[in-house]
Amino acid sequence: MGTLAEEIFSHKLGRPVKAGDTVVVEVDHVMSHDTTTPLAIQAFRKLAQKNGGKVFDRSRAHLVFDHIVPASTIAAASLQREVRTFAKEQDLPILQEGICHQVMPEKGFVLPGTVIVGADSHSCTYGAFGAFGTGMGSTDIAVAYATGRSWFRIPETINVHLTGTLQPGVYAKDVSLEIVRRLGVDGANYRAIEYTGEVIERFSMSERMTFSNMAIEMGGKAGLIAADETTREWLRGRTDKEYTIVKAHNPRYEQVLEIDVTDLKPLVACPPDVNIVHPAEEVENIQIDQVFLGTCTNGRLDDLEIAANMLRGRKISPNLRMVVIPASREIYLEAMRRGYLEIFAEAGASVGTPGCGPCIGRHFGVLAPGERALTTMNRNFTGRMGDPTAEIYLGSPATVTATALTGHITDPRTILQSELVLSEAN
Repeated sequence: MGTLAEEIFSHKLGRPVKAGDTVVVEVDHVMSHDTTTPLAIQAFRKLAQKNGGKVFDRSRAHLVFDHIVPASTIAAASLQREVRTFAKEQDLPILQEGICHQVMPEKGFVLPGTVIVGADSHSCTYGAFGAFGTGMGSTDIAVAYATGRSWFRIPETINVHLTGTLQPGVYAKDVSLEIVRRLGVDGANYRAIEYTGEVIERFSMSERMTFSNMAIEMGGKAGLIAADETTREWLRGRTDKEYTIVKAHNPRYEQVLEIDVTDLKPLVACPPDVNIVHPAEEVENIQIDQVFLGTCTNGRLDDLEIAANMLRGRKISPNLRMVVIPASREIYLEAMRRGYLEIFAEAGASVGTPGCGPCIGRHFGVLAPGERALTTMNRNFTGRMGDPTAEIYLGSPATVTATALTGHITDPRTILQSELVLSEAN
């Protein structure tokens, strides 16, 4: 009987475990991407001699190209060639269809009750499906590739319980930023964050993924949401594997954070930390040079839909540039069918290949000295998108799009309300 984290590990091990226990677990899937795999390969070659140098299970080992795709430099191209050589040796496919944290669930690799490790800190995204997903360093991932196992200390759990009803113009990203504001960037160090409440239950899988994705921004080991019928519906047609929905039973939480979202306003995280959060209306005087809609936090179809509806028939401000990157090929194609990509192009935005894009400052939207960007990313660290003197602000897809239209940080309710008035007049 315990928290969702405790119950998942108890389910995996077939015996009760509790927070603080150290366990070795057979993982269900292991993932690394184009910038973390090269280091994992070096460690793997030293570790895997006993089993003939082969990964533990090619059906559960996944290589994803997403961080610098297509390669933007000779160095990036060389590293990707190294990974391709390894993939050929191991008879492993390379997934080059978008961001790892979007593609892994789309392929049916992320199922309730499973344990998944990835060589990327935002592997906690998988917790949206009732799985224990967490990020690890390349050496630990190499061990998992070689043995199929990893060790864990079962984390204590912070329960974030959300009640109320979101007002128009306020989205899951705004709630996520409010949670970070309250807990702080290190308030959940090596804890699992378990999101519960009526608000979470009403959210779509896309919105739930935003919450789990940002658990690491508070130091969280995992960001967990119990699977339910919404989860089952999203997974239908993506997997034929059986899975077990695991839920918390009489949990003892280390901390409970209650948040009523009813009066929440659109929020913006200001540099250089994610927990420096202000209502968008209070920072509207800040001019912006670039807006970016995408990433593993907010590059999904509903995010693109919000932006497309706001941009339809409009042009972005001539004083900034807008970058839009769908999180996966699946999303890209559906956005194309629905006409969203055409709306973005006609509005003046640049639409990129599915992947991480400028989120890590490697290509497709690097910032110059002194520039400011407002993005749907999860991090606004100094230097993340380019020059260290550039500033990064974070907001919802609606806030980013409203800003694209005005050239300065803008509360999206001003745009959405004007649309409503126009619609009623017609």
